[in-house]
Amino acid sequence: MANSNISVKKPKREGIANLMAALASKHGMERQRARLALVELGKPAVPYLIEALGNKNQQVRWEAAKALGSAKAPAAAPMLVSALMDKCTEVRWLAAEALIALGKEVIVPLLHSLEKHFDSLWMRQGAHHVLHALERYDLLDEKTLQVLEALRYLEPTVTVPLVAHSALLSFKKQVRKKA
Repeated sequence: MANSNISVKKPKREGIANLMAALASKHGMERQRARLALVELGKPAVPYLIEALGNKNQQVRWEAAKALGSAKAPAAAPMLVSALMDKCTEVRWLAAEALIALGKEVIVPLLHSLEKHFDSLWMRQGAHHVLHALERYDLLDEKTLQVLEALRYLEPTVTVPLVAHSALLSFKKQVRKKA
């Protein structure tokens, strides 16, 4: 049965908390209504959705990743990158799709995570998926293309951290030039 407390018109903390609680419902339609309402709320719901990516309930993490993909919230990028290592395949996939939707803004947090978690197969697979999609949109610079190439090889644990570090240095130089 649907939760009558779910309302898009009240972006107050209690209203958002009720919607977040509904993401754990056993009823799929209730979860979907809550997720869509959170997306419609926009920015006020984003911190709650980001926090939900760390929830112990797999369904809540799935709903949060799906909502953040629709919300296109740049603030979620670091946690979405972390979600590329989620134990649930579906959460990892939705996190990657949400990152792709954010575009170029995800490259730096993704490179940082690759540099730190180069030994994670899930991180490498997710990063490859994201970077490959961004490549199709012509959003990668030369250094980031080198990271994508390194992810395509059999031994990325050796090459990826070095290439990711080099790409990060390149981004830092670009930022300094703009300042």
